[in-house]
Amino acid sequence: MEITKKHTSSDAVAYGNVYVMTHSFFSDVVRIGCTPTDPIEYAITLSAKTLGDYTVVFSLQCKNPCKVKKQIRQYLNAKAYVNDFYQIPTDVAAGILKRVALRIPVSSTD
Repeated sequence: MEITKKHTSSDAVAYGNVYVMTHSFFSDVVRIGCTPTDPIEYAITLSAKTLGDYTVVFSLQCKNPCKVKKQIRQYLNAKAYVNDFYQIPTDVAAGILKRVALRIPVSSTD
């Protein structure tokens, strides 16, 4: 499966996944993003390009996943570490993701 650059750069993804990932080198930092493909496959692709491994700790399949991500970024602005990375516990990130997704139409939940 080919992964394209539109994973986190496009708000035009009509259907896909919003996810919370951790990285093996940064235990207290999570990555929140969106992808039109399977988030586990995306984590594998990211891991192949970097030192260490990414692990998906939570994902949600929904409509407009990048809009969900954008709303989460607004909530977490003060917790921003760098780009799509935030210094918050994974369970807090997953809770925020679920809450925001309830406001934007979701097709299915975990």
